[in-house]
Amino acid sequence: MGSFRKLSEAIASLVHDGDSVALEGFTHLIPFAAGHEIIRQRRRGLTLIRMTPDLLYDQMIGAGCARKLVFSWGGNPGVGSLHRFRDAVEKQWPAPLELEEHSHAAMANAYTAGAAGMPCAIFRGYQGVDLPSVNSNIRFLACPFTGESLASVPALRPDVAVIHAQKADRQGNVLLEGIVGVQKEAVLAARRSLVTVEEVVDDFGPRSPNAVILPSWVLTAVVLAPGGARPSYAQGYYARDNSFYVAWDAIAKDRAGFQAWIDEHVLGRAELPA
Repeated sequence: MGSFRKLSEAIASLVHDGDSVALEGFTHLIPFAAGHEIIRQRRRGLTLIRMTPDLLYDQMIGAGCARKLVFSWGGNPGVGSLHRFRDAVEKQWPAPLELEEHSHAAMANAYTAGAAGMPCAIFRGYQGVDLPSVNSNIRFLACPFTGESLASVPALRPDVAVIHAQKADRQGNVLLEGIVGVQKEAVLAARRSLVTVEEVVDDFGPRSPNAVILPSWVLTAVVLAPGGARPSYAQGYYARDNSFYVAWDAIAKDRAGFQAWIDEHVLGRAELPA
């Protein structure tokens, strides 16, 4: 049953060194505040999982949190590379980073399989591509009914799923809407879950047709964290800070500049006020 907590307390109790952690969000609702608290608490040896790692994972990798990345695309959207990600892969700074790369379809299916309690995902894909040659977790099997060759990957079952959403009600149920990625599947697949929200309300009120409501009984902790997705956006609350995404390229390009930014804007700040 989801309980309301402070962000620092939730991260301290839910995210441990060596855990597999999925901080999911697609274009908006990216859980930056929670990721920054993980950095502040100096978690190490994490397996970071995400379909589209961008600036947040660049920051966590550069801060030394990650041992492995399971992903299906990585970059600074509309700008270019993730320099801290590249430095870890190419020069093992601040630590070596193991990679497990998939397609978007494989990741989405793997989360769905994890949410359903299945050991693996089976789907059509990976035909005529090179990823299976560098990822031993991509395998093929014959359909027992048609003989068709199908792709298979292990189910994703993170130790912890972390997402950001628009609202929680006072019973700990959570609503997210706008562009919805795999947040629901990640939460249902994970052993523990943390949701940061923009506000706590008495009633969700009118909502869009694609709104997702996560009942409190599938959540471990809920945290009030207004602005918790910045510099990404939260549909209905604030816009994406495009200028920061552009600025990040220069900030992250060299180690000293990156470390100075982390020291000032993450390590030097307390969690967002509730």
